[in-house]
Amino acid sequence: MNLRWIMGALRRKSDLTEELESHFRMAVADRVARGESRAEARRAAMRDFGNVGLVQDVAREAAGLLWLEWLGRDFLYSLRQIRRSPAFAAAVIGTLALGIGAAAAMFTIVDHVLLRPVPYRDPGRLVVISEGNGKGAAAYLAPWLDIEEWMKQSRSFEQIAFSTGMFGRNFLEGKATALKIQGEEISPNLFGVLGVQPALGRGFIQETPSFVAGKNAGTIVLSDAVWREAFGGDPRILGQGVEINDASYTVVGVMPPGFRYPEGPAMAGEVWTPIQLGENDKDSRSANYHVIGRLRQGVSAKTASEEMSLIQKRVAAGYTDPNVRQSRSAISIERYGNSLVDADLRKALLALLAASGVLWLIASVNVTNLLLARSMARQREIAMRGALGASRWRVVQQMMMEGLVLSGAAALLGLVGALGSVKLLAHELSQHLPVAASARPNTMILLVLFGLTVVSAALSTAWPTLLAVHAPIEPALKEGGTHTGMGRRHHRLRSALVAAEVAMSLMLLVACGLLLKTIYTLRRVPLGYRTDHIIVADLNIPAFRFAGRNMTQALYEPLLERVQHLHGVESAGLVSEVPLSQTRALRLEYRVNGVPIVALIKAVSPELQEVFGFRMAAGRFFGPEDTATSQPVLVVNQTFARLYAPDKHDPSAILGTKLLDLKKNAPMQIVGILDDERQGRVTDVAQPEVEVAIPQLTPDAIFYMPMDGTTMDVAVRTEIPTMEMIPELRDILRRASPEFQNATITTMDQIVEDSYGSQRLAAHLLEIFGGSALLLCVAGLYGLLAYVVTQRTRELGVRIALGAQRGNLQWLVMRQAGAMLLAGVAAGAALALASGRVLRGFLYGVTAHDGWTLVGAAALLSASGLVAAYLPARRAAYVNPAEALRGE
Repeated sequence: MNLRWIMGALRRKSDLTEELESHFRMAVADRVARGESRAEARRAAMRDFGNVGLVQDVAREAAGLLWLEWLGRDFLYSLRQIRRSPAFAAAVIGTLALGIGAAAAMFTIVDHVLLRPVPYRDPGRLVVISEGNGKGAAAYLAPWLDIEEWMKQSRSFEQIAFSTGMFGRNFLEGKATALKIQGEEISPNLFGVLGVQPALGRGFIQETPSFVAGKNAGTIVLSDAVWREAFGGDPRILGQGVEINDASYTVVGVMPPGFRYPEGPAMAGEVWTPIQLGENDKDSRSANYHVIGRLRQGVSAKTASEEMSLIQKRVAAGYTDPNVRQSRSAISIERYGNSLVDADLRKALLALLAASGVLWLIASVNVTNLLLARSMARQREIAMRGALGASRWRVVQQMMMEGLVLSGAAALLGLVGALGSVKLLAHELSQHLPVAASARPNTMILLVLFGLTVVSAALSTAWPTLLAVHAPIEPALKEGGTHTGMGRRHHRLRSALVAAEVAMSLMLLVACGLLLKTIYTLRRVPLGYRTDHIIVADLNIPAFRFAGRNMTQALYEPLLERVQHLHGVESAGLVSEVPLSQTRALRLEYRVNGVPIVALIKAVSPELQEVFGFRMAAGRFFGPEDTATSQPVLVVNQTFARLYAPDKHDPSAILGTKLLDLKKNAPMQIVGILDDERQGRVTDVAQPEVEVAIPQLTPDAIFYMPMDGTTMDVAVRTEIPTMEMIPELRDILRRASPEFQNATITTMDQIVEDSYGSQRLAAHLLEIFGGSALLLCVAGLYGLLAYVVTQRTRELGVRIALGAQRGNLQWLVMRQAGAMLLAGVAAGAALALASGRVLRGFLYGVTAHDGWTLVGAAALLSASGLVAAYLPARRAAYVNPAEALRGE
């Protein structure tokens, strides 16, 4: 049906009305001409015409527009019903809005993270190619020599591109200040592989990769955000020079607004420069590049994976080192969009989406119960409609329209709540999601909301409507008809729905309890250090400003001294990465006498032990005696000592061992063993770790640039509240270097909270879902029992008049509530045990079938239900027999 058809039908309706009126006027005029008075002529003409409205309805039905008029009338009648019963409408709309809003909020998050395709051309054909050992430990990065063979031998890809992030912290000199940027070095064909070209200027020139500077040398492409923020959107930027860390580049293009690569949370801006292959790329041991490919039309990822596996076997056979050959023997191909989301996060989001769906079902069941009660109260009205000739379909249409109006209002309210919730949880979500979840609706979200609206209306109104229209007309028209036959059927049905609410609520409460118990356990895991009263500032190190100087002496030592003299500071220290921050862990890989050693490596200042209170298992920590001119020293953790000590039975035997050179002919000696601590995540066991003293890191040291020139955190232990310290600390940072004015400052307690990851996110959301489900369940139970007491007022009055004890009547209602709760708890326990497998991957220190959690959730639900049942039971016990019988 289109607008033209509707307009034509409306014209036909108007023409029909005019034609009937014309015939009527002619009949009246004819009778008047024959001598009748005008009043007599009108009465006779109307008698001859019969039921004019019926004639019009038949004609309009033939025109196909009558049903549209009925819908309009039903809509207006539904609005009058809402105005007539505002409390009932508010209860229905509020309940459905809670369920629809929860489902819409979770779908908004899932849509942005899992469903929305990456904003590149034909993203389904983009795949990530990575190397591994075939046993689940993928290397992800591939050397140029392997990539070159893939390009030559593969027939599954249109093109293969590669990239690597710019090393260290990068600052672009803009008109006002240095802008911290995220830089990516890319192969010249990468924009073509993605199917996105610059909005201004051009990309990089396609040329055969070579080991000498080509036509792309010294060129750069800016993101739209960098172009606007650093250069004010100046269209004359093309051909101009820009500086990044004092290195000069010529701008050749600006990408479209919103473009990012790699996909994920963006920094203040992004830039792209062409990869210049160097001598190190001729070494097969070099593993520098992320690889992305575009499949040929019609080629599946599985087919490409089979082909690439055969190619890689031939490539890996050329490695002389058996360990390298094994580690690069297999190929992994994954859709680019899938590679952006961690598998655990994907499971967590889908589980939470299912939980929100359960809450929506509970809300729908609750509304079904409300509408069942409403249909009982309207039995006489519905019976009267049937007696006057209304068909069952017309009654169904009317009641379904009422459900749609209520559901539509709930959907609008739920949408506002959903988008508001996403906006309110923006900070929390940004800590755990790879892409930002926007609080603005899109077409997909609106379509899902429309579907929820229609399905909610259908679920909640179908049953009450069918029961109402199939009820016998004659008993309902008699006085007291609402107390007849259908009452018991309605009551059994509503009791079953309440039991279903209890079951689903218990499932959510158990899931919430398991995750809360996990968080409780995680918060009591010994971390190996203190976290209270510690402020952490994450510094953006402008290494280019200190070229040719010792940053330790020129930047870090003066900064640390000023911080230590702040009022309220107990101690302050420097560390390349504070524990649990998961920002930029550095890994050390080397060999000693042919034995591979792999460990995390950190640079720390001697004062850090006072800040965090690290405990030593053996030896000493760094001290003031460890300077740039003294013996280079190392501190390792217990895991490192156990793995690499000369005597496996005595880890302390590693003390005094010299492992590797800090600088030429200056081997570092192990002087201390730290107790193990939680490093990246609270749930992970300690990994081997090596710590280097910052005062010993000079420009000629091996680790100088990766540690001093790239990453650094300032950790401060305060005697005063941390919020009072932050403004003074930020002022000192700004005076130390302009780039520090936007440093991220937080507390160590917050870092620990953020480290709980998906468990905390899931626990917080399930707290909301579980609490809402409990509220709806209690409201549903109370509503049912209150309605039952109202319907049985006469019966209860008669019982009391005949001598029944009021306590027995109270027990009668409470027993009815107990039966529903017992049935619901039994079904809910089965559901909770079945759903426990979904949560297993998110639990720590608690099993998926923890009995105490199940018992606690069941006890909470049962107690809440019995409290809700007490008020109707008490009212039943104190019914006045005289008033009850007189009211009837």
